[in-house]
Amino acid sequence: MKTKKQKELVESYLSPFESGIQLLYQDIILYLSELGYYPKKAGTSISFTNDIHGKQIAKIGTSINKNKAHTPWFSLRFSACKGYSQRFADIVHDAIIKVTANNPYRLARCTTSECNSCKGESDSHIYTSILPNGERMTSCGAYAIKIPNISIDDLNEIKELIKEEHEYLVKHESKLNAFVYR
Repeated sequence: MKTKKQKELVESYLSPFESGIQLLYQDIILYLSELGYYPKKAGTSISFTNDIHGKQIAKIGTSINKNKAHTPWFSLRFSACKGYSQRFADIVHDAIIKVTANNPYRLARCTTSECNSCKGESDSHIYTSILPNGERMTSCGAYAIKIPNISIDDLNEIKELIKEEHEYLVKHESKLNAFVYR
């Protein structure tokens, strides 16, 4: 982390959790910081955006259940990533089903030229899942997806996804690239 204020923000967020959860989240946050994604308070959560492209790649927060216990949550943007595990494929599938049912605006409109917010070919930055009947469903890749119950077993894959998404965003969404090619 870059500043004392950022460090205090993360420490405050992690303080209600057991040491294993704290270490897991600290490892992810440190990796994000190494790539230039620094923590910033965003309402009741913390977001991670890089100044090079201005896009959010991750978000963390806390849910409080009916017993007033704090539960951490982690969201990650990994729409440009390919070849991830079945666990992450299932997470994408569930997210697409939920989005389709609750928020049609978040469908991948770039596949039909109804959106031009993201750069690059639409298939390179959307979430995709194939239903059992063979139907292809897509969702806008500009959003982070909640990764439920992250554990130390997920750490390497999360870092790989962060790195791959970061490389895509730097290549296609960089403010410097926009300036150079004008």
